[in-house]
Amino acid sequence: MTPLEQFLLRAEALLQRVEAVLPPAYPREPDWKRSFAFRWRKRTGGTSYLQPVTHVSSISLGDLHNIARQKQQIEQNTRQFVQGRPANNVLLTGARGTGKSSLIKACLNQFAADGLRLIEVDKEDLAELADIVDLVAGRPERFVIFCDDLSFEEGESGYKALKVALDGGISAQSDNVLIYATSNRRHLMPERMSDNASYTHGGDGDLHPGETVEEKISLSERFGLWLSFYPFKQDDYLDIVAHWLGSFGCDAQQVEAARTEALQWALQRGSRSGRVAWQFAKDYAGKHPQ
Repeated sequence: MTPLEQFLLRAEALLQRVEAVLPPAYPREPDWKRSFAFRWRKRTGGTSYLQPVTHVSSISLGDLHNIARQKQQIEQNTRQFVQGRPANNVLLTGARGTGKSSLIKACLNQFAADGLRLIEVDKEDLAELADIVDLVAGRPERFVIFCDDLSFEEGESGYKALKVALDGGISAQSDNVLIYATSNRRHLMPERMSDNASYTHGGDGDLHPGETVEEKISLSERFGLWLSFYPFKQDDYLDIVAHWLGSFGCDAQQVEAARTEALQWALQRGSRSGRVAWQFAKDYAGKHPQ
């Protein structure tokens, strides 16, 4: 065997070892038939792609209690969207655990058969929103880009990218794409006492403080539909507990017997939210099998 042949054999063996430790290659555009929900992922090295979600949450609109007004509004907006009629981007804000992200997942399940698709995008990847929109703009499906638990600190790149994607770019927003976002902050940016203090004269403050404040709220104003969520009352919380216990097979007698424990559970966590109710129901049903 010649030295060249020996070199080529060694090179081929080296390449095989390198390929074995590399992550699998994903096409930028997924197999659209594999799922109706996707995640935007970034591989080491910077390549991004859409990853199908094979196990999608099965939550339905009927599972969400005591948010009837918010449910009606987002359901109507989503129905308009999948039917090709005008619809708004949606911002859901308010108390934690009250069903904001669950409502979006339930809308997906409600309208998936009508062509609705969901793409979940992390805040860190919002700078690539334009690429995502370009990727799906020619598709026949209707896409909701879902940004969960969204908030920004000043100077983050995703802030301006989201503003442009909503309605601030030179190109028109694709008619088959909407953005649904959830946040605990109404204006998505931190609001500080110094914002009000800047209105006082003197010193080296902002010459036009009103414009600074307007910049902070301008992002949230680009969402056409705002839905606000509030902490649940005790009876609302117990109603949600009863719903989930029933979904786990508990009978009416067990639901009634669980009330005191459900309230203690909420007290320990300092919250009477839908999330806390779901967590209690899982714990209780698991301890009291049918």
